Amino acid sequence: MSELGTLARVRSKNAGPFWMTVDIFCEADTYARVAAIPTESFATRLGAAEIKRFDLPDLHVVKLSLPRPQVQGSARDRDMHGAALAHVLTGMEV
Repeated sequence: MSELGTLARVRSKNAGPFWMTVDIFCEADTYARVAAIPTESFATRLGAAEIKRFDLPDLHVVKLSLPRPQVQGSARDRDMHGAALAHVLTGMEV
């Protein structure tokens, strides 16, 4: 087993006031291994009830989008740019 952060580059970003996105950039030889991770495993790790997944095999990228827990910029928003999501996934065992 390896941690996701050692197999791929994980980047999270703001995707508007209601969504955040995590991009997992893989090398050609590790893409199949990362793409085999069930969407439910990502959702559990991220604590998300709803998650949209986009597999982009030609680019060796798995893209995950999930609703923001708070509207971006609201008084309760603790992560305006969604930066904490990448860190949560880097330690995920693959």
